[in-house]
Amino acid sequence: MRTLSKEILNDISSIYGDSFYILDSDVFENNYQALTSAFTKYYPNFNIAYSYKTNYVPKLVKIVDRLGGYAEVVSDMEMQTALKAGVPYERIIWNGPVKNKENLKSFLLQGGTANVDSPAEFEYIKEIATNNLDKELNIGIRCNYEVGDGVLSRFGVDIDSEDFDYILSEIKVIHNINLIGLQAHFAKRSPEYWTKRTEGMFRAYKHVREKYGFKVKRLDIGGGIYGDMPETLRTQLKVEKTCFEDYAVRSAKLFAEYFNDIEDAPTLLVEPGTAIAADSMRYVCRVETIKTVRGKTIASANGSQKNISLSGLNPPMEVIVGGDKQETYEDVDIAGYTCIESDYIYKGYSGKLGIGDYLVYSNCGSYSLVMKPPFIFTNVPVLDISKDEVEVIKRAETFEDLFTTYTF
Repeated sequence: MRTLSKEILNDISSIYGDSFYILDSDVFENNYQALTSAFTKYYPNFNIAYSYKTNYVPKLVKIVDRLGGYAEVVSDMEMQTALKAGVPYERIIWNGPVKNKENLKSFLLQGGTANVDSPAEFEYIKEIATNNLDKELNIGIRCNYEVGDGVLSRFGVDIDSEDFDYILSEIKVIHNINLIGLQAHFAKRSPEYWTKRTEGMFRAYKHVREKYGFKVKRLDIGGGIYGDMPETLRTQLKVEKTCFEDYAVRSAKLFAEYFNDIEDAPTLLVEPGTAIAADSMRYVCRVETIKTVRGKTIASANGSQKNISLSGLNPPMEVIVGGDKQETYEDVDIAGYTCIESDYIYKGYSGKLGIGDYLVYSNCGSYSLVMKPPFIFTNVPVLDISKDEVEVIKRAETFEDLFTTYTF
């Protein structure tokens, strides 16, 4: 990742303002390749379905498409993002518990794959199929089973339930519905749950194949993978140091053993987001004020926790001199621009700090930009500096961008 200096940040700030995201798309691509290598070492029939909800910057999703990955989307908006980026329908997988019915119909008739999350959703898909007998619909089933993580997941269909068998039995007699995949996703990111996650998918696959004769093409065991992160962040999250190998050996290696003598072995899919996007983006803002309130030193910045989305943590932060004068402080709390008391973007900073200094927060590529609300300030530009010149990935939002849908 490119090193930032006062000179580089001054040049960027003079053109694009004092608050912005810095993207390094090369880091994203390197992470993608590293994850792929870790899994294909054990099971070559592997692919990635990138989680758009994590970071749907078009530059990134186009990299995924160029590298042959799938788009994993959970909304109409994300599906449209994939299509706008040039991803064909057959490379888009639509997950999520709530899908717009009309858009789902169009999506399926165009060749996209939707993973069924509930019996009610399947009933609607069955209706689409019976009313369009000249079209083949591609679906998967989102599977829910126990993985020992202490969470009762609300997503998918319980593979030990009558609902699961009902859906499978209906697919068996509706000849224009193709069951091409099974999918599961669980929230906990620790590798320790991946063995149970993989074994549960094998159990679902065996049931689907032996009882109903379906030869699914893809087994998708979801995301929930830790990527590279600074030690300071790892310590706060109480996460042991992990690598992609830790996940691959608990899934891809087991796939290689299970499907060793099966000719039509399915593709193993995973749905990373944070693992490949988090450390590809930094957020930059500047110190606006420094004051003492009842003995406590508080600095205010023109950035916010809303831009970073790492609440309750001290994100990895670097201070780069940007003003004319710095002083040495102890135990400074750095607050954001919002009028919310809890909006702090770093607590307990000790070191040199001055008005105008740049605050550079790393590991901001996951659930940050996409979750920034139009609250107090509009969102800031995204700039890719992986090459020799600055590429504007997203311009700063304006008043017109936000208020065009309102009636004055």
